[in-house]
Amino acid sequence: MDIKYIGVDDPSLRLFESQYETPAGMCYNSWVILDEKIAITDTSDARTMEQWKANLSEALQDKKPDYLIIHHLEPDHASGIEEVMNLYPELIVICTARAKQMAPQYITNNEFIEKRFKVVAEGDTLSLGKHNLTFIMAPMIHWPEVMMTYDATEEVLFSADAFGKFGTIDADKDDWACEARRYYFNICGKYGSPTQTLLKKAANLKISKIYPLHGPVLENEALAEAIRLYDIWSSYGVETEGVFIAHASIHGNTAQAAEQLADILRQKGCPKVAISDLCREDMAEAIEDAFRYGKIIVAASSYDSDVFPPMHDFLHHLALKSWQKKTVGIIENGSWAPTAARTMKKMLEGMKDITIIDPVVTIRGKVKPSDNDALQLLADEILK
Repeated sequence: MDIKYIGVDDPSLRLFESQYETPAGMCYNSWVILDEKIAITDTSDARTMEQWKANLSEALQDKKPDYLIIHHLEPDHASGIEEVMNLYPELIVICTARAKQMAPQYITNNEFIEKRFKVVAEGDTLSLGKHNLTFIMAPMIHWPEVMMTYDATEEVLFSADAFGKFGTIDADKDDWACEARRYYFNICGKYGSPTQTLLKKAANLKISKIYPLHGPVLENEALAEAIRLYDIWSSYGVETEGVFIAHASIHGNTAQAAEQLADILRQKGCPKVAISDLCREDMAEAIEDAFRYGKIIVAASSYDSDVFPPMHDFLHHLALKSWQKKTVGIIENGSWAPTAARTMKKMLEGMKDITIIDPVVTIRGKVKPSDNDALQLLADEILK
């Protein structure tokens, strides 16, 4: 095969984009297409550039590359652009018009940008010899300058950040969806409409493999499953039937109410109940589950005439990611002046296609036997 992998694993990275936990590290994928003309696809993160350059040198075997194709200008993929241009003075950078416009934010040599950046648009092609490349514009997945490349010879789609996942290239390879789901909703979740547009374009291509910028190469059944899930995720559909409960509890009483509701739901035959402690668990996991399920319960303590901050943070994250098309039930707790429900309801009403069900359950301090009837009724309503 003429396409050589030169990407780099960073197994020691524990916080991607300074916010997402990566217990298995991260990978930065990059390839070289060896043909009459040679093209590099993307570079790497600054942390891994030395290894990336060594991989590039080994793949080239003293040959000189003709092109560097930039699918996405974000620094974890593009930190080496200027260095590669210095190493190979004849090399031409292929990118979108928006990427060229944004390039001075990351590249200090303006002459490089003016003289050696070649702009391509939707459907433009580049022949390397045997390999014929077609460029596909993919703005807002998840930056405005993004594009993808289709290699008709190998039936390969270089998909930029789409179809990526957290972890090194082989981490959890047999369970792609787990970390791909958390990755998609937290990084690309806001951009469902552009992702749907991409899927429509991809449907017109014969794709045997997808080469994302993060995570494993997708092919065969894994490729078909990834496309199926992306269609659900980007249309804000329901992937898993059940109820997700997210709680933010100061002293444990609100958490107890959430756990009691979870037990009631199971007893009533709910197919799956997932629960998250927003004060202690990974926020990105909670965001993932909020998108995964069609029904959600938010349970929080009142705090400073508002809502306990971990819940406010959670709902703010959902708003940022354009969370929508969900049914929501509310539990609040407040010893003398319950205010959590009012704040949560206001935040939820600002989101798209959110149905808030009655009753709102108000707990005062500890959960008491008298609260059970309200929790039972809430369970009945959320399961309708």
